[in-house]
Amino acid sequence: MRRLDTYVMRQLLVALLAVTVGLAALVWLTQSLRFIELVLDRGLSIWVFLELTGLLLPGFFGVILPITTFVVTLFTYVRLASDRELVVMRAAGLSDAQLAKPALLVASLAMALCFLLNLWLTPASAQAFREWQFEIRNQMAGLLLQEGVFSAVGEDLTVYARDRDGEGNLRGILVHDARERGAPVTIIAESGRITQGATGPRVVLVNGQRQQLERVQQPDGTVQTRLSVLSFAENSLDLARATRAEQSRFRNAQERTLGELLHPEPEIGTRDRRRFLAEAHSRLAGPFTAVGFALMALAVALGAGFRRHGGALPLALGTLLMVALLAAGLGIGSVAARQPKLIFLIWLHALLPGLASAWVLAGRPGLSNRLRAWSR
Repeated sequence: MRRLDTYVMRQLLVALLAVTVGLAALVWLTQSLRFIELVLDRGLSIWVFLELTGLLLPGFFGVILPITTFVVTLFTYVRLASDRELVVMRAAGLSDAQLAKPALLVASLAMALCFLLNLWLTPASAQAFREWQFEIRNQMAGLLLQEGVFSAVGEDLTVYARDRDGEGNLRGILVHDARERGAPVTIIAESGRITQGATGPRVVLVNGQRQQLERVQQPDGTVQTRLSVLSFAENSLDLARATRAEQSRFRNAQERTLGELLHPEPEIGTRDRRRFLAEAHSRLAGPFTAVGFALMALAVALGAGFRRHGGALPLALGTLLMVALLAAGLGIGSVAARQPKLIFLIWLHALLPGLASAWVLAGRPGLSNRLRAWSR
């Protein structure tokens, strides 16, 4: 490898590492803010928080890496052009293909990393992340109860305790349980304690009252709502949202391996099958965008030629093209998930920019002959 290739490649690699890590850290910080409550208010350790939110990083890198490859390639080559380094390299006899070689090597490395992320790391981390969430919301629900706070355990169970000690004993308890459709229950108890049951955490209530709204059909066919009140000396309530049999959660497309996406279980519905198929093709086609975006950046930067007033125009043009491609990619992914016949658009979006950019870098072969034929 020539010294010039090593020089350009070193700049690309350093910039790619810095920009990718920095952007991923920024996205991680914004996404992890919604979990900070678990540490500040719910008593989970900082290590659990870091492990939980760290599982989001492979997914971030898989999305960010092709974009940062484009950004780094465009800015590096525009800077080389602005500093007249490209002029010197061309004067030394290097063609556009030779100038593009370092960027293509870096883009190929980024593509390989994207394949590793999309086909292995991201599904594994997404599954671990969802299992952590499920565990916290169900099996660790007892740890999340705080004194003097209305604690929502899931979407349909709310628990309030006036006092709580370190051993899990509660005083002044109010529970609103709406897990049974059409029959919400409100329980008030003097005291209680948190224990571990067969299906998850339970709270044993002492000296309380259970109030439930019941719908009673009258002989004339009308339905009336009646308040049923039951006093008890001791009662128990599951804090887990369901029994063990009901807790087998459905794994979404992001958690599944490529084989599971292409060959789902027979009981999977048609709508989910379409999503799985679109997700599988997105994982396979996505890494190619790293090379395609790099080729697009090279076509913009190297095709701009020599400019006395810097590279503002290539930067603006490249940014507009990238924004348009990202917007198109979001729309194509949504449409392909609903219409399997349009899945080819995923591959078109991944390959067409790179092929068109390679044609531009090659000098637009065939275009001059056609223009001459048309002029005649």
